[in-house]
Amino acid sequence: MNDDTIVALSSGNLPSGVAVVRISGSVCTKIAETMIGGVPLSRNVALQTIINPQTSEELDRGLVVWFPGPASFTGEDCLEFHLHGGRAVVAAVVTTLCTFDHVRLAEAGEFSRRAFENGKFDLTEIEGIADLVSSETEAQRKQALGQSRGDSREIYEEWRQRLIHMRALIEAELDFSEEEDIPDEISKEGFAKVLSIRKEIEEHLADNRAGEIIRDGFKIALMGKPNAGKSSLLNALAKRDVAIVTQEAGTTRDVLDIHLDIDGYAVIVSDTAGLRESDDLVEVEGIRRANLSGSNADLVVWLSDVDDKEPFPTLRFDDVLFIKSKDDENILGRNHSISVNTENGLNGLIGLIENRLKSSVGNSGIGLISRMRYREALVECVEHLKFVLEFDGPDIALRAETLRHACDCIGCITGKIDIEDLLDVIFSEFCVGK
Repeated sequence: MNDDTIVALSSGNLPSGVAVVRISGSVCTKIAETMIGGVPLSRNVALQTIINPQTSEELDRGLVVWFPGPASFTGEDCLEFHLHGGRAVVAAVVTTLCTFDHVRLAEAGEFSRRAFENGKFDLTEIEGIADLVSSETEAQRKQALGQSRGDSREIYEEWRQRLIHMRALIEAELDFSEEEDIPDEISKEGFAKVLSIRKEIEEHLADNRAGEIIRDGFKIALMGKPNAGKSSLLNALAKRDVAIVTQEAGTTRDVLDIHLDIDGYAVIVSDTAGLRESDDLVEVEGIRRANLSGSNADLVVWLSDVDDKEPFPTLRFDDVLFIKSKDDENILGRNHSISVNTENGLNGLIGLIENRLKSSVGNSGIGLISRMRYREALVECVEHLKFVLEFDGPDIALRAETLRHACDCIGCITGKIDIEDLLDVIFSEFCVGK
């Protein structure tokens, strides 16, 4: 399969002004010779008539770009046809391309996978490219761009290389302890460096999940009693009717989400079922989901009717913002009360949310942990390093082997070790043509 030349529309949905058809593989040269009359100059844009070589029929007239391997995105010979973006035009060109022997349609993420397998990028850079393609806010764009340039790779690869050096020091004592030119207890230097890198990784992990919040969105759960104004607030924030609003208590039974962009950050606001005692099985399930949404949220906004004189409840969630709703007469002022009808306090609420959000993401430094799999691998790495430092037995070989496992944990992040099953999952998330 990897010997095949692959073809895909890489420029998005049709119709469009321009459609880019990307081709990668060894058949590119033959395609260029037979469909446009010859191989273009490397990295030069040429206006060419594109024909069906079997019928000599003109398919389109467009721009062609030639990227000979290994100096291409995939590391293979690559050809791009920049066509008029009509469905029939693209279908005719792609159908013709697939008539060549060993040419087929690309699978999702296959161009990027070939780039990884040919050493053009490591996994963190590839995932950065995927995040860049799917970015919707400015913060997501900046983080993904940095990762695609290798910000994360540089951090993780430096740790990995230092761990490899430490292994060498420890194994030198193990393998060559009787040699005169190997100092006694040389591994002590390695253990001192293990302690240093463990502290660095622990500091890296203590980031309040800032990178994941930027990538996945800051999650807010609107919670409270029935008819506290949660659905009305959701509609007001979305500026459209997302949730059904009635005077009947318990209208919301499931979790409804909207996506906002607040000062360049992705924010996901969830409307949840009102919390109360109920015998209705559907409402009970809605309440269960509401509590689960609150547990998974970065911020819970607890709404209480301005006429409700009961004190705000004590909640077990990590971060809670208490707000009085339906304050149409602005009795309580704008800081912690709102009215959807008059819009009093809505800007103030958004300001409070923005402050909580920015407190969570901090200064958004370089190389933040953007995916859960990075975090899990680093936590496992730290556990191995702790064992290396705390093991007090005489078996230095066990320490060396544990250090190898620590190296492998970081290798899983960058793709430096065999992770075939993980690759299938990662690249299946890509769009076709990337």
